[in-house]
Amino acid sequence: MYSAFQLAKKYLHYYFHASNGKGHGVHSPFVFDFIQHVLNDKKEYGCYGTIELQRKQLLRTKELIEVEDLGAGSALIKTTKRAVNKIAASSLKQRKYAQLLYRIAQYYKPKTIVELGTSFGISTSYLASGNPNAVVYTLEGAASIASIAREQFERLQLKNIHLLQGDFDKTLPGFLSSVQQTDLAFIDGNHRKEPTLAYFEQLLKLSSSSSMIILDDIHWSAGMEEAWEQVKQHPKVTLTIDLFFIGIVCMSSDIKVKQHFSVRF
Repeated sequence: MYSAFQLAKKYLHYYFHASNGKGHGVHSPFVFDFIQHVLNDKKEYGCYGTIELQRKQLLRTKELIEVEDLGAGSALIKTTKRAVNKIAASSLKQRKYAQLLYRIAQYYKPKTIVELGTSFGISTSYLASGNPNAVVYTLEGAASIASIAREQFERLQLKNIHLLQGDFDKTLPGFLSSVQQTDLAFIDGNHRKEPTLAYFEQLLKLSSSSSMIILDDIHWSAGMEEAWEQVKQHPKVTLTIDLFFIGIVCMSSDIKVKQHFSVRF
């Protein structure tokens, strides 16, 4: 992964070169509409406060849990005890982006949502709340973390979430064979180039022209930036939006020429 200094330098480059986040000069009806009605929707929705209370509770919980690391850190740490608040501080999607996921689910009304990387379920809860009529499938590798996520869903009384626990390499193929289509997918389960591209390819097979795939931490490391560039060049990808910490991918058949946007957020 990049150092804090490297990441800050890259963020400054993004900030000064991205579109201004108002939609001015954006020659794409889809992106203009996204900026106006989703990105810049400042309304404080009812679930925001409730879900953020759960985040605060997790950030105060010092309980130690046994965690098997199946992601980018697994080469160095196989199994270890970690404090819940430390995991929450490093792995939960920050409020700004988690609430953007809510607005995406609310605005585009995806029927089937897939999330790779549940963590403690904050982003999952936002996705499920965004469209209560959707079915949200979320996959988490670590059993102890998945158990805490289930507790969050129960407290929030979210009934449209199905959590699958286990190593993605084992659970994802079987799961995808059981669903016909994914309308919205959020890849946040492994921050390495090859697994990210593998997950993207698998999800792409079940995507339609109206589907959306979101990749987390696209500038987290050189490998993730390479993965993002490969995703952008994929023949089925017609439009991407780089928000620095997440990247949004669309496969609309209405867009005949590839379009790549970097938007300040």
